[in-house]
Amino acid sequence: MRPGRQLAVLAGIFVVLYLLVFFSGGASGSFMDRLEPRLGLDLVGGTRMTLEAKNTVDGRAPTAENLEEARQIIENRVNAFGVAEAEVVTEGNRNIVISLPGENRDLTSVGTPAELRFRKVLKAADGSGAVAAPAPTPSASGGASPNPSGSPSAGASATPSGSPSAKATASPSGGQGGMAPTPSASASPSASASPSAAAPSPSTSAAPVPAGIEEQRKAVEQKVGAAAWAAANGLQGPADLTADPSLADKLKPFGTLSPEEVAVLPAQMQFNVPTIGCAQLDKRPPGSISDPNQQSVACEDSAAKYLLDVAKVLGTDVDDASAVLDQTNSWVVSLDFTGSGQDKWTNLTREAFNNEGQACDASALGQDGKCRVAVVLDNEIVSSPEIQGVLTGNSQITGSFTQKDASTLAGQLRYGALPATFEPQEQQNVSATLGASHLRAGLLAAGIGMLLVIIYAFFYYRLLGSVIFLSLLLSALLVFGALIVLGRNIGFTLTLAGIAGFIVSLGVAADSFVIYFERLKDEIREGRSPRSAVPRAWARARRTIISANAISILAAVVLYIVSVGTVKGFAFALGLATVLDLVVVFLFRHPIMTMFARTNAFLSPRVSGLGRVLRTAEAEGATTTRPSRVKEA
Repeated sequence: MRPGRQLAVLAGIFVVLYLLVFFSGGASGSFMDRLEPRLGLDLVGGTRMTLEAKNTVDGRAPTAENLEEARQIIENRVNAFGVAEAEVVTEGNRNIVISLPGENRDLTSVGTPAELRFRKVLKAADGSGAVAAPAPTPSASGGASPNPSGSPSAGASATPSGSPSAKATASPSGGQGGMAPTPSASASPSASASPSAAAPSPSTSAAPVPAGIEEQRKAVEQKVGAAAWAAANGLQGPADLTADPSLADKLKPFGTLSPEEVAVLPAQMQFNVPTIGCAQLDKRPPGSISDPNQQSVACEDSAAKYLLDVAKVLGTDVDDASAVLDQTNSWVVSLDFTGSGQDKWTNLTREAFNNEGQACDASALGQDGKCRVAVVLDNEIVSSPEIQGVLTGNSQITGSFTQKDASTLAGQLRYGALPATFEPQEQQNVSATLGASHLRAGLLAAGIGMLLVIIYAFFYYRLLGSVIFLSLLLSALLVFGALIVLGRNIGFTLTLAGIAGFIVSLGVAADSFVIYFERLKDEIREGRSPRSAVPRAWARARRTIISANAISILAAVVLYIVSVGTVKGFAFALGLATVLDLVVVFLFRHPIMTMFARTNAFLSPRVSGLGRVLRTAEAEGATTTRPSRVKEA
């Protein structure tokens, strides 16, 4: 063979690779800056969070299109933070992984659905969930009575009708705000909740129930019992347990239901059964009341539960949302509606102001006798201001917002609701100091691993150990250049798990050396000279080397496909290093061994590393030398 050709091909690969390293797109800065690979946050510090997509309420899993749409929305929300080099990727068919190298930040808010709905409040009832709760009175509707003193009990104050920004201020827990209509609107969450005044609402929905929810309802029916289920179905309004003590015993099993079980019940049942309280309703899975064409039940301040009409205005009708300072120097979220959205908002406020069809029950009216419109974000009521005029302008969401809270909520509303529900699985914060420590530890482990392999190679194979040393060095240079190029073009980041994958690949590379060199010894034992043994040993060892590396590559591919998180980085690094090791095996190791076989040092038992085998071969050759023939005279 002509080993120079293979070595020339390998040299060409190096030239092309490092031209890409120094001069490809994305290469900038000084000479040393261009030699820096893209490091993961566990090596430079930062935040990583994994969000897992959950099944929707009707049992359907999110589609690939929904997952990609959610990834784009979440990426927009993360970028709204003003961070640099944020990475948002999907893993598998359920997970979205968010990485912010160099920054520690709470990312839980970016995975919230942020589905905004505007719904009229049809009825109000007590939401304590007490088994023997007295009938609610107008002054005790979930603690939402007028409160001029401005105490924290979900009170609301309305600025005068002619003020430039009439707004409903509220102080709910969790940093949520209140809804501030445009001028001519005031807000008052005063709600009488007399069940006797509860009348059936004309705006009911008769949409078919999905099969998945119907099956879950049957399971709930079996859990509470036939008697409790029949009693709940017979209620025409919130039950007065003090008037019928026996009814309290029948409905008591509903108080033991989990939030997930409560979520599948009909809205009328959730509202009418007094043993279903806000403690259960507030913890329902995300998306439980997302259907805009269905009536729903939600709580305000975890005390008063409201029966809400179908949603007449949606979050998609909001054209823009921004965090701004109002006239009182408080942070609010300003909403600008789209053209059609503004028409819907005007029509909704007209319905509420005139109480068309007497849809709003007396228990749900404000202190001025007008309907209230609940601003529902996901499963929670942000605010429920009383509408005191037909509104033709935009609105504000106000409350005890910090700048961060207002900006987060504005970003959620501005970029839309997620098409699937997500739950945070883990959030990892790594400081820059800890990341640097990880990097040093990883590089030290890699250096120690390579050093031990080289020491063993020189000890056992002597001259052949130089082949191992040069092969590992070339593999390392190929891997390093590939890391830089892949980081710029496909966003691959080197993590601590990736370093572990490269360390494991050292063992894979060492195996191929052992296979080749031991096969070479076998050929010499069979009586062949070292020069002729090299090509024969390569021909026989090549299949074994390819098979062993192919198994490692397949294992890395399978692990990459089925794994998530840092394990995926380990699999990618292991597969990359194994492929590049094969390149070095074919383009360097075999050609260099062919060149060594032509040298006198390779034939020396003391230098080559084949000492015992060569001595044995020489001894066997001397004893088997045929004697010279003597001719007869």
